[in-house]
Amino acid sequence: MSAWLWAGVLVVAAWAAHWGADQLLTPLRKLRKQWGLTASAGAAFLAIVTASPEVAINITSAARGVSNIGLGNLLGSNIISIPLMVTIAYFASRKQFKNNPKHQEHLDANLLALNKRSVSVLSLPYLGIIALVAVLTLPKAWRGLQPIEGWIMLGAYGAFLIHAIVKGRKEGEKVEWTQKKIWLSIAGAFAIAAGAFFIVKATENIVTALGISEIVGGLFITGIITTAPEVFKTWSVVMGGEVTAGTTSVIADNAVTMTVAFFPLALVTTPVEDFQLYWVNLAFVGLMPLLYSVFVHQSKQLHGFSKWQIFVFDAAYVAYLLIMAFFVLKLF
Repeated sequence: MSAWLWAGVLVVAAWAAHWGADQLLTPLRKLRKQWGLTASAGAAFLAIVTASPEVAINITSAARGVSNIGLGNLLGSNIISIPLMVTIAYFASRKQFKNNPKHQEHLDANLLALNKRSVSVLSLPYLGIIALVAVLTLPKAWRGLQPIEGWIMLGAYGAFLIHAIVKGRKEGEKVEWTQKKIWLSIAGAFAIAAGAFFIVKATENIVTALGISEIVGGLFITGIITTAPEVFKTWSVVMGGEVTAGTTSVIADNAVTMTVAFFPLALVTTPVEDFQLYWVNLAFVGLMPLLYSVFVHQSKQLHGFSKWQIFVFDAAYVAYLLIMAFFVLKLF
């Protein structure tokens, strides 16, 4: 098969994996309501499923002996996701919501409305996770992803989830379960597994055809393609009036990716073969939530992101692409 045909397989597989994640979301959403979790805490809880395609991809890449594809996917998806989802959420929120009359104030001020609690519940703990990854993988003595580090990061996700749930509890609601939704959830689990297998298989063949490294393929092929379906979910959620939920879910997803999806790569011992490429990417992984936290703290009466702050997010990603092209990969 040609690279173009494998590219088609990659796109279809990514959509299949995310369709499966959407089906698994239903029971977790019911549990979120039943347990009385707020939007920010619920995002951390639901991320177990929404980030499951990335986790499945890394399990598959580790099992197939191409863990660098998984490492590239882990880093690449975490860099592009925040600026992309914040930008999509901003444009999706440029309308009035009947169920949220206060939103008009944010429209008048040209702000993307955001609950300030999301910083303490999600963003700052996520920055702590990135700092832990840096401490564990950057020093020369233990550079790379090793089994003991995988267990540490798995524990870090447990702490992240418990912190989010404890900080964001309210009175629960009564929910009903239907057999149809349960069967769809089971089908979703199979779709995630099949999608992840073909995403990795397609990336393997594309990087071979293009003559690029596995980690670069993971960064700019797998990482971007697997993030793309999230654009439509973010747009849909924000257009439905749930601006905070649509905007903050990306932070929770990234926390799962940097911990749970880190685990299978560490179990098979993934070395850092290009140190400059690794630390530059990890630095930009940390820059995005840092901007997120700083910008939210800058807002005063109306919490959220202004138009110029959205531009800074996008400019940071453009700067990342230029640094990678000119100084790391030296394409020009």
